Amino acid sequence: MSGRPSPSWMLLAAALAWGCTKEEEPPRDDRTLAKLRAEAERVNKGGVPAAPPPQLQPPEDPNAKLADLATADESAAGQKLKLPEPNDTIHVDSVAMKLMALESSHSVKGGKLSLTTEELFLRVQLIAQNVGAAPAPLALDKARLVDAEGKEHAVARDAQIAAGTRELAHTWGPQERAEVVLFFEIPPKALDSGLTLVLPASSGDVRLALR
Repeated sequence: MSGRPSPSWMLLAAALAWGCTKEEEPPRDDRTLAKLRAEAERVNKGGVPAAPPPQLQPPEDPNAKLADLATADESAAGQKLKLPEPNDTIHVDSVAMKLMALESSHSVKGGKLSLTTEELFLRVQLIAQNVGAAPAPLALDKARLVDAEGKEHAVARDAQIAAGTRELAHTWGPQERAEVVLFFEIPPKALDSGLTLVLPASSGDVRLALR
């Protein structure tokens, strides 16, 4: 028998040598298991478990606060305010007016229209009668509130259309009598003190203290 190796042995030896020099990549599953084992060993040795990634907070809904205010107002039905003392009758030209009620709320509803504000709607209810012998034109759409800081607040037109007196620019006939409801939108702090209703008249503005 010859001492030279056979060709088949030479091929086997070459294959073994190649397998020893090349590092094979471990399967992905094996790498995952290795990481899990390492984490378990770390926790068992007193380590703190790795925290999960922080959850992203959902974006704030800009209408959420208004929705909460509207819901709260539905149950509270507005807040009736104490009338000033004294509560004297005033005269806007020949139309006598007296304050009957004050109410604040975040929401106003009328028909199918609903309005909500982060400030306050102030509802001003007056009883008016032309005590003169001649017609008296009044432009109550130009009525305004003046707060303690001197800031003026015009009639809130959308709220007025929804739940207030519709015809504010009106000529009052002799002895005509009716209720007038005005709506204004004001900051809550305006209710603290010094709030005045200003009514236009041909002889000059007439002022009625509300707070």
